[in-house]
Amino acid sequence: MSDSKRRKPREELNQLRNKIDDVDEKILKLLNRRAKHVRKIGEVKNRLEKGKPDRNVLYRPDRERMIIRRLVESNQGPFPSKSISPVFMEIISACRSLEIALQVAYFGPEATFTHLAARQHFGHRADYHPERTIEDVFDAVERGRYDYGVVPIENSTGGTVGGTLDCFVDSDLKITSQVLLRISHNLFSRTGNIKKIKRIYSHTQAFAQSWGWIRANMPNAEIVEVSSTAEAAKRAKEDVQGAAVTGRLAGDTYGLVPVAERIEDFKQNFTRFLVIGTEKTHPTGKDRTSMLLSLKHGPGILFKSLEPFAKKDLNLTKIESRPIKQKAWEYIFYIDVDGHENDAKIKKTIEEVKKYCLFLKVLGSYPA
Repeated sequence: MSDSKRRKPREELNQLRNKIDDVDEKILKLLNRRAKHVRKIGEVKNRLEKGKPDRNVLYRPDRERMIIRRLVESNQGPFPSKSISPVFMEIISACRSLEIALQVAYFGPEATFTHLAARQHFGHRADYHPERTIEDVFDAVERGRYDYGVVPIENSTGGTVGGTLDCFVDSDLKITSQVLLRISHNLFSRTGNIKKIKRIYSHTQAFAQSWGWIRANMPNAEIVEVSSTAEAAKRAKEDVQGAAVTGRLAGDTYGLVPVAERIEDFKQNFTRFLVIGTEKTHPTGKDRTSMLLSLKHGPGILFKSLEPFAKKDLNLTKIESRPIKQKAWEYIFYIDVDGHENDAKIKKTIEEVKKYCLFLKVLGSYPA
């Protein structure tokens, strides 16, 4: 091939790269333009709040979800629609930090999947604080130490996290949002050599979700259950013959080497997390409402309590019973229903259901 023929593709490549550089400069200018508007909004809010910024006004999950939804619906490609949410959540987080950094508690320690879910939702510009237990997260937010908390509520293969439901019974906190996180487990060790592994550390749920792979590939390894997948990574870092079933964030945080990736038995493995706070979330047009209820005793009482939802053509997406710790053989029901508690149909239905309940508690309405 002659030099002139080689030169043409190179020139075209350089021209395209220059165009990308030009677009990047324009994107940066627009980001700064957006940031200036956010600052002006902050000044207006400060005047309204008499100089005291309201953190609950700074974080508006309903507004953020509506922004993302509108952008996804208007996207004509080729930029992938799935990438719009993470990109713009970081932009929103960065702009929000110009006013104040949100303080977010999560069920820790650092580098757990709950930590990852919190970062995915609030972005990298929030301040994150690990708490030892789910109860501690609720307590810290209730006492005003932090603005919001993030806790797990259920896994698509492992079921509901009962401890979170138990905390809602006595708490006045509201669900303000939810986060769905794909859970991918990896095997990490100090050396990356599977032949040197004698022990595997992880949380009970992680073992349950990857047990098929472990049994098939490492049947003789000692199984050591620990408090979290992050703790598992920490133990593997200290044990040259140890390994951890954990997420990539924890593996990278503790400087471990991957042995095997995506070892979960079911690839469609998701965990749902809840964001809890003190304020209610405004309707978005596509919402979910969660509630707890304890039923009176009587024949067909469960049927009677659910019938109003069917009559109002409301979709129940979850119903689960949970033992009440204070009373033997007494149960509380956790229900998710499509719609917002401000919707007329939801309001009327709740009033009808109350007739069959010892108590009914709406935990919050939030973007679905």
